[in-house]
Amino acid sequence: MALTEGILRRQAARESAARTYARALPIVPVRARGLTIEGADGRRYLDCLSGAGTLALGHNHPVVLEAIRAVLDSGAPLHALDLATPVKDAFVTELLSTLPPGLADRARVQFCGPAGTDAVEAALKLVRTATGRAGILTFTGAYHGMTSGAQEASGHAPDLPGHLAADARVTRLPYPQDYRCPFGVGGEAGAELAARWAETVLDDPKSGVCPPAGLIVEPVQGEGGVIPAPDTWLRRIREITAARAVPLIADEVQTGVGRTGAFWAVEHSGITPDVMVLSKAIGGSLPLAVVVYRDDLDVWRPGAHAGTFRGNQLAMAAGTATLAYVRRNGLAARAAALGSRMLSQLRDLADAFPCVGDVRGRGLMIGVEMVDTETDADEPGLGRGTDSGAAHPATSATSPPASGLIPEPVRKPRPVSPRLAAAVQRECLRRGLIVELGGRHAGVVRLLPPLTITDEQAAAVLDRLADAVAAASRTAPTGSEPDHPGEKREARTPQAS
Repeated sequence: MALTEGILRRQAARESAARTYARALPIVPVRARGLTIEGADGRRYLDCLSGAGTLALGHNHPVVLEAIRAVLDSGAPLHALDLATPVKDAFVTELLSTLPPGLADRARVQFCGPAGTDAVEAALKLVRTATGRAGILTFTGAYHGMTSGAQEASGHAPDLPGHLAADARVTRLPYPQDYRCPFGVGGEAGAELAARWAETVLDDPKSGVCPPAGLIVEPVQGEGGVIPAPDTWLRRIREITAARAVPLIADEVQTGVGRTGAFWAVEHSGITPDVMVLSKAIGGSLPLAVVVYRDDLDVWRPGAHAGTFRGNQLAMAAGTATLAYVRRNGLAARAAALGSRMLSQLRDLADAFPCVGDVRGRGLMIGVEMVDTETDADEPGLGRGTDSGAAHPATSATSPPASGLIPEPVRKPRPVSPRLAAAVQRECLRRGLIVELGGRHAGVVRLLPPLTITDEQAAAVLDRLADAVAAASRTAPTGSEPDHPGEKREARTPQAS
């Protein structure tokens, strides 16, 4: 215990005030394997943060360690800039074999800086160069990273303290969802309204929107609160952008490599994007980021975009091993099946505790939204959502009729409760479970377990979470302000991309 306290005390004294995870998770990991982390104090934790989704196979998986050791023992260079190497060749071959066919057949791969935000910057620069246009379309609630251009394309950019005025070239469109539908109707009706909004913005010569070089979208908004894009809406967005020659960029930094129940989350809707931004799990726990895009967009001059650490050989070896293991062992399908069962059980928890406002997700990307039970939900809005982006049975009757009329709004959900979410996170930690918070006000408890989690481990996770919700609901205030306003995460619910 003294060792743990000393390390934490020195961290607080020496590291930046910008640190995030360390504030909510005051532990000192010393060993880890699979789902389990052991702290310096000897306590063990079930890790449902997984390096913010980086650890598709959990901590120190044998195939990853073997791949890293093989490179170390071979005497190969560990850093090779963008030179061709056998390790890189194997990685690119494995990566291309997993991509949607319409993209894999014409793909080019750009290695950039080691983080997802670097890949987002590269993708934005790519489409602007290829189209000669400057505008970017993005969505409310989006999160694409912490560098300047990525921040501008994220939903929180204008609210950052000290941030310059929002880039006039970036236009934010409504992202559809059921529980807190921006149009107050949800279901297929809400998705259709969101698609019409995008179409109108593009076609109205007086919309004031800068001609778009591209549209960037997360197939599931992670930091925005685990909100799956409705499949019908995503297909409409693909049709709208294709018809207007606007490149579609899919940000799969957190959703990729089987996380959502398909190898890439865009596969749920059957669309083929023009550009994919990849990081996190593709490096097998080590820093790696790439942009994959259609060959006709490859108009860059040599050196137009680079990054010193784009030649990380250990990350490529670990990534190849991870991609191959997920593919060969059907872990995406496993994530779909197990995630569906976990969501079903969590909805039983929502029925038992009114403070659980919504349970949603896709595959092993799960969110539980905590709400203020002291406030009545009596304004127009919408109720509980779904796990797949499709219309919830309670709202399917609100789909637009043949006439195209939009239904009346229904009841508004209660206000989100970041205090209660933070209390649930603390109670989870006391029970040996690590979870993250996300959503617009950090009011969503997020689960990102490794794809290798067993049924028994999943049951233990749900048991501990249920106990934590019960304890927090008895003792924690449910107001809409966090316990420590100075630590609000409106500027960023950390993704570490």
